[in-house]
Amino acid sequence: MKVLVATEKPFAAVAVDGIRTVVEEAGYELELLEKYTSKADLLAAVADADALIVRSDKVDAEVIAAAKQLKVVVRAGAGYDNVDLAAATAAGVCVENTPGQNSNAVAELVFGMAVMAARNMYDGTSGSELKDKKIGIHAFGQVGRNVARIAKGFGMEVSAFDPFCPDEAMEQAGVAPEHDIAALYAGNKIVSIHIPATPQTKGSIGYDLITSMPKGGILVNTARKEVIDEEGLKKALAERSDLRYVADVKPDNADELVEAFGGRVFFTPKKMGAQTSEANINAGIAAARQVVAYLKDGIDKYRVNK
Repeated sequence: MKVLVATEKPFAAVAVDGIRTVVEEAGYELELLEKYTSKADLLAAVADADALIVRSDKVDAEVIAAAKQLKVVVRAGAGYDNVDLAAATAAGVCVENTPGQNSNAVAELVFGMAVMAARNMYDGTSGSELKDKKIGIHAFGQVGRNVARIAKGFGMEVSAFDPFCPDEAMEQAGVAPEHDIAALYAGNKIVSIHIPATPQTKGSIGYDLITSMPKGGILVNTARKEVIDEEGLKKALAERSDLRYVADVKPDNADELVEAFGGRVFFTPKKMGAQTSEANINAGIAAARQVVAYLKDGIDKYRVNK
């Protein structure tokens, strides 16, 4: 059987070595398609692949249709909206992600950007400290839990909103459960977003929530750009000169926001939450192990499609 690793942004060399070891020790063939520049390259490579490992690469219905032998796709990372789940399910292909492998890397980036925003983007003026400030975590999954852990180290007060997480899990982490999304935004100077992009969440964070934040509020988004109502964000920033928005996901109106609000907004040049050598290695090797577990024993613990 052939395992294809298709990555426009390649894994680190040490991660590829680890993936190769896992795959070849299981008796499978490994093929690499790195830094490819056209979809045609991907379509050709998947034609005889039994398993596919990707990062942020698009695995749409056309790719799945071209992969006649495909049995499993593993997205090395938590988010999986780059894979067409419906098409995969229709073709009998299992889709998995690797939750938790990038969590600390993303959480550390939250605080890299939060400190930068609190210090006025290092523009030479007097900023503020994070100690004793309130931070609200919007979704208490793997990344949210790491954000809470780091926030405690800064000496911050931490609360979280997640209707799918039991209060007890938050309380065990020293986090105050919040049961109202409006209260989370209104009650915290910093809010860190970790919700997935779903039909229910897309555009759900907009003018009303953002303008309810306290004076000097900082909104940090390391999730998905689609969860933000960009027009609502622009209106909020225009009306509240004290608000700041920093994101690892450049909005579609990024240039317009930078021109209008300058140092009150910041966007990484590309999604960088998982861009650490440690996360790169962890996610890649986890993906390889999950592929082998599925091909050998049908184990689909991290399956995200039905």
